[in-house]
Amino acid sequence: MSRVTARRPTLRISAHGETSRPDTLAVEEPLEIRIAGQSLTVTMRTPGADIDLVHGFLLGENIIGTAEDVVSARYCAGTDENGQNTYNVLDVELRAPTPVRPRNFLTTGACGLCGKTALDEVRTRTRHPLPLDGPTIDTTVLAAMPETLRARQSVFEATGGLHAAGLFTADGTALAVREDIGRHNAVDKVIGWAMRENRIPAGDLILIVSGRASFELVQKAVMAGIPALGAVSAPSSLAVDLAADSGLTLVGFLRGATMNVYTGAQRLAISHPAASHPA
Repeated sequence: MSRVTARRPTLRISAHGETSRPDTLAVEEPLEIRIAGQSLTVTMRTPGADIDLVHGFLLGENIIGTAEDVVSARYCAGTDENGQNTYNVLDVELRAPTPVRPRNFLTTGACGLCGKTALDEVRTRTRHPLPLDGPTIDTTVLAAMPETLRARQSVFEATGGLHAAGLFTADGTALAVREDIGRHNAVDKVIGWAMRENRIPAGDLILIVSGRASFELVQKAVMAGIPALGAVSAPSSLAVDLAADSGLTLVGFLRGATMNVYTGAQRLAISHPAASHPA
């Protein structure tokens, strides 16, 4: 399945005039998630790593706790106008029967939960409490992680239209990087990868995201037992509240040598790059 990008005609206007040419865009298609044949939800995503996405999503919603809870995940038959399989429906068989009904999830922005209710909900649902100590993260190493993430965004390089998420070790090694039109899907994909690699709870890893840190991204990190989250852009107020409540290290505006540490500074070993001085 290679539907990550698509070409569309474009009229480009610049100071030098107008040019008609095709442009490369990130593909956005629906993925319906079913449990034992019953529809659970539909998410808009960039095709690719769908199995990881589903594992990460189900962990975040507390439907599964380990990869062993999933017996199988397979694409259902479904064709487009050309008779090709759309690969847009995944049916998951769980080891333990789970009642399923279509519903809005805690991670949606329109769920109607107040801040306190949302924090209480995550606290009572997580199966993987965060470790009280560790890992120790050198801030110079942390500062380099977004650049490593960016260097591995091959589809973003072609389209400029995708978010990315990556799981890193404390020494700066990128274990998994995933891209998607939705930032929450990119996070689900790397968490699903970690689950299928038996790395959950991920108490020794750092999650780095290419955009802002919303409540739902902090929630996903907490549910996976990830103790540190770094974002290139800003966090929301509720994201900071949840991070503080859960003991998560949350760093925003992670750009070059600068960063804002909102919670969990005890995990950081603060170091400064050597300043250069004129001769």
